[in-house]
Amino acid sequence: MKTINLSEQNSAMNTYMAEIRDVNYQQNRLLFRNNIERIGELMAFEISKHLDYAAKRVVTPLGELDIQLPTDNILVATVLRAGLPFHQGFLTVFDHADNAFISAFRMYTNREHTEVGVHTEYIASPSVEGKTLIIVDPMLATGGSMAAAYEAFLKTGRPKSVHIACVIGTEEGIAVVADAVKDADVTLWCAAIDPGMNEHKYIVPGFGDCGDLCFGEKL
Repeated sequence: MKTINLSEQNSAMNTYMAEIRDVNYQQNRLLFRNNIERIGELMAFEISKHLDYAAKRVVTPLGELDIQLPTDNILVATVLRAGLPFHQGFLTVFDHADNAFISAFRMYTNREHTEVGVHTEYIASPSVEGKTLIIVDPMLATGGSMAAAYEAFLKTGRPKSVHIACVIGTEEGIAVVADAVKDADVTLWCAAIDPGMNEHKYIVPGFGDCGDLCFGEKL
């Protein structure tokens, strides 16, 4: 698996990342969602540079010309619920893409809330056979949710290639995903890679619970 850390490059994404991390900006739920969406747009643009292209003849009112257009059949797949604004950012760029959704959420497995498992119970997806599969989930903490989502989507077929996109990842989570995808053609895109997690398996410094910040606290 190839990992690309976009925080190693200077771009407008740095502004959006600074704002979603800032405890004061986080008070504005709309701004937070918009920034997650804009990060998705920029990441989709970066991924678009790595697709396959072929010339297509376009007719204008004054003539004709050939333009290089992507030939990939793209499927954008999202881990609910935190991934929804991120997903929309990708759809803004890949507006003809197919879509898939899966619920994969963490469950603490001990009373101290220091160990987590992953539970999946809903999936809506077309076949991934021959497609360029882009799985988007803002947080890659333990890596368990992403690994479970990847394995679930592959039950519907064999994709041409796979891109995994997250806003923030950890080295531990990246290692778990790398083990899950093994020798497949997979590229992991991170807007940032943070040092690690706290005892409750939240990314540090991170920015907190993405789903809660986007949509409100849950039980």
